[in-house]
Amino acid sequence: MKSHTKYLTFNTAQRRELKRITDDVAEAVRASDIREGMVLVSAMHITAGVFINDNEPGLHADIEEWVQRVAPGPAADDSKPGPNYRHHRSGEDNGDAHLKNLLIGHQIIVPITKGALDLGPWQQIFYFEFDGRRPKRLIIKAMGE
Repeated sequence: MKSHTKYLTFNTAQRRELKRITDDVAEAVRASDIREGMVLVSAMHITAGVFINDNEPGLHADIEEWVQRVAPGPAADDSKPGPNYRHHRSGEDNGDAHLKNLLIGHQIIVPITKGALDLGPWQQIFYFEFDGRRPKRLIIKAMGE
């Protein structure tokens, strides 16, 4: 079995930001020269998530509203403060970002078939930053033959 690793770094302009990364993952799979296997895509921070869904702006807005409703936090541009979570006693102000990570999840695994991502017809891969404005890493690790 062989493997190939690629790291991406994000430094978002806002606290919360959604990025489509399907092409980045597909490029890492192509560079791996793996024909059959799988690729792991994992946020390397506990205040970010990775998921697969449709690339539709209305859905993205719905997801943003959902995570805000379940784990309220400051506005994405910090124009309104969020609740005072117990985590904030540690000196941080990102308690909501840790909870959002639990809602979305921090990693996915996608099959590689015939050297390409084996996604469904509407599936795309997304990185969702919940506490941005500083460098955050993501790992893409393709494994197989």
